[in-house]
Amino acid sequence: MTSPAAARYWLMKSEPDECSIDDALAAPGATVPWTGVRNYQARNFMRDTMRIGDGVLFYHSSCPQPGIAGIAQVASTTRSDPTQFDPQSPYFDAKSKPDAPRWLLLDVKALRKTRLLGLPELRANPALADMTLLQRGSRLSITPVSEAHWRLITGTLLGS
Repeated sequence: MTSPAAARYWLMKSEPDECSIDDALAAPGATVPWTGVRNYQARNFMRDTMRIGDGVLFYHSSCPQPGIAGIAQVASTTRSDPTQFDPQSPYFDAKSKPDAPRWLLLDVKALRKTRLLGLPELRANPALADMTLLQRGSRLSITPVSEAHWRLITGTLLGS
């Protein structure tokens, strides 16, 4: 069991057409609001488990070459995601109300861009076989990453 003060690690997926690691690094303070999460389990990770300073593998998804593209960290606590109230947004949710929002966001601070660590390379490493991202049917936009996987990816595979 992880103690409340222990570091936690996450993989957060972003479509690079919406927000790439380059976009995040170019943002003021290299910090972006993580909008558009529309899965209850991913929302609950943000609300209940993620803490400022937690490590983030910034993952490009829904693109020709998906993979880990950078390292980031959680930079804020959660707050209401304004895109749920905007009828022009693809993330609009007519059932969500300002006095009872369904969807949250938190800020993510990009720390550095890495070489793209793609799915084939991740899958080829037996030590990552049980990583949530690589499990059949895993489609969550936010998933926990074990400390062992974090150390292997950031240390050995990406050379931090």
